[in-house]
Amino acid sequence: MDLGVGSSSQRVMDTVWQELGNWCDLAPSPDSPTSMGSLAHGEDVEKENSAFTWEVKANSRTYNDQFKEKVFLCWRRKKYKGNIIHTAKYNFFSFLPLNLYEQFHRMSNLYFLFIIILQGIPEVSTLPWFTLFAPFICLLIIRATRDLADDIGRHRSDRTINNRPCQMLVGSSFLWRKWKDLCVGDLVCLHKDSVVPADVLLLASTEPSSLCYVETADIDGETNLKFRQAPVVTHQALTDERKMASFQGKVVCEEPNSQMHHFMGCLKWKGEKYSLDSGNILLRGCKIRNTDTCYGLVIYAGLDTKIMRNCGTIHLKRTKIDRLMNRLVILIFLSLVLISVALTLGFWDKAKEFKAKHHYVSEKLTYSVTTESFFTFWGFLILLSVTVPMAMFILTEFIYLGNSVFINWDMQMYYAPQDMPARARSTSLSDQLGQVQYIFSDKTGTLTQNIMAFKKCCINGIVYGGEEEQTPHKRNPYLRNKFADGKLLFQNARLLSAVCGNRDRMVQEFWRLLAICHTVMVQEEGGEWLLYQAASPDEEALVTAARDFGYVFAARTQDSITVTELGEARVYRVLAMMDFNSIRKRMSVLVRNPEGAIYLYTKGADTVIFDRLNKKGLTEGTTEEALTSFARQTLRTLCLAYKRVDEDTYQEWCRRHQEASTLLQNRARALHQVYEEMEQNLQLLGATAIEDRLQDGILETIQCLKQGNIKVWVLTGDKQETAVNISFACQLLSEDMLILEEKEIVQILEAYWESNNNVLSGKGSLKNRFLPQVKTAMVINGEFLDQLLLSLSKDAQELVQNGNVDVAESRQEPGEQRADLRQAGRPSLTWQTLGIQLRCPGLVPKNKHPNTPESPEVRRERAFVELASRCQAVICCRVTPKQKALMVALVKKYQKVVTLAIGDGVNDVNMIKTADIGVGLAGQEGMQVVQNSDYMLAQFRFLRRLLLVHGRWSYMRVCKFLRYFIYKTLASMMVQVWFAFYSGFTAQPLYEGWFLVLFNLLYTSLPVLYIGLFEQDVSAEQSLELPQLYTAGQKDELFNYCVFLRALVHGMATSLVNFFMTLWISHGTAGPLSDYQSFAVVVALSGLLSVTMEVILIIKYWTVLTALAIFFSICFYVVTTWASQSFWLFTISPKTFPFLYADRHVLSHPCTLLVVLLNVSLNTLPRLALPVICQALKKPHSKEEEEEKAEEITAEPLPYLCRQSRARRSSYAFSHREGYADLITQGTSLRRSPGMSELMRH
Repeated sequence: MDLGVGSSSQRVMDTVWQELGNWCDLAPSPDSPTSMGSLAHGEDVEKENSAFTWEVKANSRTYNDQFKEKVFLCWRRKKYKGNIIHTAKYNFFSFLPLNLYEQFHRMSNLYFLFIIILQGIPEVSTLPWFTLFAPFICLLIIRATRDLADDIGRHRSDRTINNRPCQMLVGSSFLWRKWKDLCVGDLVCLHKDSVVPADVLLLASTEPSSLCYVETADIDGETNLKFRQAPVVTHQALTDERKMASFQGKVVCEEPNSQMHHFMGCLKWKGEKYSLDSGNILLRGCKIRNTDTCYGLVIYAGLDTKIMRNCGTIHLKRTKIDRLMNRLVILIFLSLVLISVALTLGFWDKAKEFKAKHHYVSEKLTYSVTTESFFTFWGFLILLSVTVPMAMFILTEFIYLGNSVFINWDMQMYYAPQDMPARARSTSLSDQLGQVQYIFSDKTGTLTQNIMAFKKCCINGIVYGGEEEQTPHKRNPYLRNKFADGKLLFQNARLLSAVCGNRDRMVQEFWRLLAICHTVMVQEEGGEWLLYQAASPDEEALVTAARDFGYVFAARTQDSITVTELGEARVYRVLAMMDFNSIRKRMSVLVRNPEGAIYLYTKGADTVIFDRLNKKGLTEGTTEEALTSFARQTLRTLCLAYKRVDEDTYQEWCRRHQEASTLLQNRARALHQVYEEMEQNLQLLGATAIEDRLQDGILETIQCLKQGNIKVWVLTGDKQETAVNISFACQLLSEDMLILEEKEIVQILEAYWESNNNVLSGKGSLKNRFLPQVKTAMVINGEFLDQLLLSLSKDAQELVQNGNVDVAESRQEPGEQRADLRQAGRPSLTWQTLGIQLRCPGLVPKNKHPNTPESPEVRRERAFVELASRCQAVICCRVTPKQKALMVALVKKYQKVVTLAIGDGVNDVNMIKTADIGVGLAGQEGMQVVQNSDYMLAQFRFLRRLLLVHGRWSYMRVCKFLRYFIYKTLASMMVQVWFAFYSGFTAQPLYEGWFLVLFNLLYTSLPVLYIGLFEQDVSAEQSLELPQLYTAGQKDELFNYCVFLRALVHGMATSLVNFFMTLWISHGTAGPLSDYQSFAVVVALSGLLSVTMEVILIIKYWTVLTALAIFFSICFYVVTTWASQSFWLFTISPKTFPFLYADRHVLSHPCTLLVVLLNVSLNTLPRLALPVICQALKKPHSKEEEEEKAEEITAEPLPYLCRQSRARRSSYAFSHREGYADLITQGTSLRRSPGMSELMRH
């Protein structure tokens, strides 16, 4: 007799398929399996039917290949893709054009290409063409090589996955082939621990009723088992390979989509049609567990599979500094054009004056003044092009590479248990690690280990655990129990004594309840060893604890359960099993014990158990205090209660239950009411406390990140209770926080829109609505997000408009059903309410300008993100992989901040690709998330060092490198502009050509490279102790337009001093500075030594390498200058080496050395004095400003938030999924299929 609440789902699906009968003539079949998927509206059947165009015929590639899809004009291709996947960005043919296309998105590359083209024109060229062309080619090759190396890793990963072995039906037998050989319509054979190669329809298995247990750790990080079940018709008919080979069924279903837990279709076979849902589908990436063999039909293959649909596309990621440099290159180029125009006008005026005074040489001029001016303009542009130095971009690539190597070499981020070091898979994002403001993290497997440990319990008001648990034990006290697994860490001598004494009835009933009230399956291995199969790790932890304490769950049948109580086997007859669901939040089992007495055992959330107690006395009060203590320790709690039921009461209740079970309408509601009648007047037994173990170092890491002004948002597909519980455990949430849920969020947005007629004009007003002292957090679910992500999610928008899919239902695992059938056929009330409010004229700001591009949906998104950004933490529950990515995109779109996403499952890949920085955690179950990430870590705790040490150092180094490079370039090259005023504006270079070429490449490259690779303002230990230092990167303090302007002014000032001081001293003298070459040498040497003194002043981390870098830079200048000014080279090419012995001549006079020393001193002394003066003037003003700001802080109250907080926070968080009780009461999971067992033997 089926007494489970899940039985109502059969009638629901029968009704739905009757409504869809016009589409595929479905007739309700008594053999159809229990529905475990999403439901559709009957009134929208026509719209829904249009999506059911995916037809797959088993064992018939010819039939499946006939389907084509239009690509472009007359070009058509096969509709069904093969199972081969390509996640790499490039291939052999597309690499060169695509990479060049991406590289020339950088304005600097376009700028260099433009200058190189100009240098190739003899009439306008002032520098040899190869001086820029050769470095430019090197830069392109370096970046292309880096991109190629990253993509080769993706190709290797794809090749490994595509070549995995699997068994597919070939002819009349299953042969080993590769994943890439699979096609839609093929039949596959999967064994225990096999990974599912594609999305397949489960046809049969060796388990009872063709059940199949799967683990989705590689998809969502969860290690608890989930079950799938084959259609009854294929389970009964396909019992050997011959029947498999002759199977010609056709599946008609929806087109490939990204909804992980939603599937709807039908199986057409032998003139009959059978309904299919997500409970019949094995998704690609799942691992077969506890199932010897199963068989399936490939429905979606390759890139059409649901997991690949959720992986997203590869985006070209660029840092904030890179984008800023793009804008600065444009700004510099425009400035150079204006300067060149001004200097050209000066040349035009000088040329006219020259022709007027010296008319006798005008006939020998080849071009007119206008033409000469035109050529001069381009000559100046080429001459000044060194202001954007190629060497800066080349050295930047080496700096990025070096900082990435340092991450790989950091032994502090090495995880010994897995022999896993940290790895930088992208070498171009290291500086952006120092600017992260939002971290989006998965929960299961990322923050937690998904390992449950029984920590404490409260029985009859007495708490067991606590201090006694920490007492060291010399030996394991459970060894006397032959069934104990020896892994239970919970030890309490007083409780163990009470159990062994067998005199305390409450203790007996407590452990008896844990051994009876559950849906765990059991298998015997090796005679005495028991293996549990649990629907959730929570249940397994509780049943295992009871097992170790002597109450051993030993066996079960369809209507009985055997428990060995302290060595005595007792068989309880199961009269009814009332399963968990998201509404009931409890589970009950009605049993008859061996003595004939009937007992009801119930476990569930304290919020529902306490409302159903017979009385509330001292024991209940003590238990509440214990629950409060457990909640503060962030343990997951369950309350246990029981009662004895007399025979007459049971018989009357059984009659009503039977009537409710046979209703055609409102069956779930009727069953719920019957359950409510029975689950009253309970007697409290106690409570359990389970710890969901966090990853090592989570608390310290999150606290440190929060101190660094980094906000951590949790995006998980798990239930709200478990997500909130873990958030408290991680200290993302705290008891003193105001936690905003959907109702409060809607109220705030309503009040915000009513008081601000225009969201854009009121930007920032939400900030004033919160008291600075009030800590706020936000807890929302995916259903709520669907309304807020309209402008970003086309899929969600279609769902809202059509109203044909219950999104909350689509996120549920198979077997999770709503108790109220009226909600199964329409969108949720929250969704409808939000939709109405969104379109309500009173809430939507009036659009005064019809041409305004922002829609009401976008304005609502902006307000929501602004509200969320004011919260200390945001927890998003029950979100799909695509919603995770959309949430990241939403913050990027409106906050303009650097985002980081971290996860360990394939369901996190889309989020990781969307974020500015993606971090993949290398787990036990696969590396696909790592292959799509920018950085690989073994543990979440290493994120602290990655950001606060390596990230901050990289950002600081790159910023200091750029600031100094800009300064030294302008300090040496702006003299060309000043020289133009004294050279008749002829675009003649001041410096020797080789000095221009080698200044950035050789003479000053080593010190600046040292800054980019080794500079440290504080040590690694101090960076971790002072996370507040990290905020400098978030605020772009070290490199921005203001810093660039200061470097510009500083460089121009240095060039002015070097040029005009030398000019003033040499003016009117006939000494060693009287000629052009000597003057150029003094100015060049003054500039070189000035920038060298500057680098000595700005370097804070001095090592031997620092001194060597500066020493070799000076040596390079001396050696190269001596060689380029030698007589031997002069005789070979006088035009190329015109400065014959110029440096030797100048430096042989002491007065010129004094001029150089004077120039360097005038440049260095202000540099030393100005910071001291500014700091002295800044201190008193900063205190006054802080006092003024403190007086000005005012905030509006929140009258619309009248939320009454509970006196005690419930820490109920049970991850059980509904459906297992239904399988048990039907008996489908408790017997072997003889046909399939025979097939396995063959």
